[in-house]
Amino acid sequence: MKILLATFWVAPHVGGVWNYMQQLKEKLETLGHKVDFLSYGKNHEYVHIINENRRIDKGSLAPELLMKQLASPLHSDPVIDYYASKCDFFQLAANTLGLAQYDVIHTQDIFSTVCINRIRSEKTALVATLHGCVAHELKSAHYSSKTVKKSIARQGCDYFYRFEYEGATSADYTIVANKWLKNILTDEFQVPKEQLHVFHYGYDTETFLKRKDEKTEIQRPHDKKVIIYTGRLNEFKGVHHLIGALSELKKTRNDWVCWIVGDGPNEMELTNKNKAAGLESNVFFLGRRDDIPYLLSISDILVLPTLMENQPLSVIEAQIIGKAVIASDVGGIPEIIEHGVTGVLTPAGDEKMLTININYLLEHELYMKNLGINAQKWGLDHWSADKAVQNVLGVYERAISKKK
Repeated sequence: MKILLATFWVAPHVGGVWNYMQQLKEKLETLGHKVDFLSYGKNHEYVHIINENRRIDKGSLAPELLMKQLASPLHSDPVIDYYASKCDFFQLAANTLGLAQYDVIHTQDIFSTVCINRIRSEKTALVATLHGCVAHELKSAHYSSKTVKKSIARQGCDYFYRFEYEGATSADYTIVANKWLKNILTDEFQVPKEQLHVFHYGYDTETFLKRKDEKTEIQRPHDKKVIIYTGRLNEFKGVHHLIGALSELKKTRNDWVCWIVGDGPNEMELTNKNKAAGLESNVFFLGRRDDIPYLLSISDILVLPTLMENQPLSVIEAQIIGKAVIASDVGGIPEIIEHGVTGVLTPAGDEKMLTININYLLEHELYMKNLGINAQKWGLDHWSADKAVQNVLGVYERAISKKK
């Protein structure tokens, strides 16, 4: 098969979607398939087929893009205009790069799914994997703000709710990682149940475990436990709540440090909050790093204080390494953590309970270690990449059979 893995988001990037695409490509190629990547490039300035180093810059499509935008309805909402213009260019660029050569196009979000469905050949199968609910994320991030007029918020929510439905139903089949997202799409967006397949992500556990021995300059303090967060530094991830919880924890104990690993739009705000809380000698921002397996291996507890989540890569990696996890009880997380057995679930946004849970694990080391042992035993079986790729291939074959 010749397969195109496509995303509307900028790639390469740090995050679960790009990691999923890379690992899926590697597994598919070991089985003899040809796989390409399609995505936006840096700052959404171009669209490229990454592995072939082919790209379409905005300037090269300026006349076509202008004509398309002139034909599109104007919106009073700048958020709608932002995504509509990005979709216009993505669609034109993808069409220019050529899609007819692929047996299957596997998109990773509602935007790329809708755009590619509008231009794909009748003979090309389309499969979508949705890694979250964009309509919910935009409602939470933008349309719930008191500074946004009610009429604009209503218009925006309606627009993206319709887009969510179109994105979930445009492909021949749609894959989601858990029952949580399936239930949202069927119950709230009225997506037909037969459209959706629930398959959890796979992960190359063997390679990840080998990399934990690749030591770097970071040293574990000999007299303190290590709490770690890995992921994006944005509002949804709730790192500000972790800093708030650690500020309280410091009032009763000082036998810990916390490593914040990752970057994102809230980095400066979080470092300032950390400084204001007097945590500079306890909480360290390590930035974007490539040694996550090693850092997890020398840590004690992974904390994910997220406010909105699908199936977080940080939890998957901590389970594979065998570390205790404290994570918010949101989204698909309760489907991958058994509270008190393979990790601890904590109420999202509740800094007091987060402090209590971190303190309890620090105080009860045997319990903390057993959580990690149980998580690893479960994770090494559950996150099998071989099982996951076979599930995806089965969907590809069913989608292709629809085209014959």
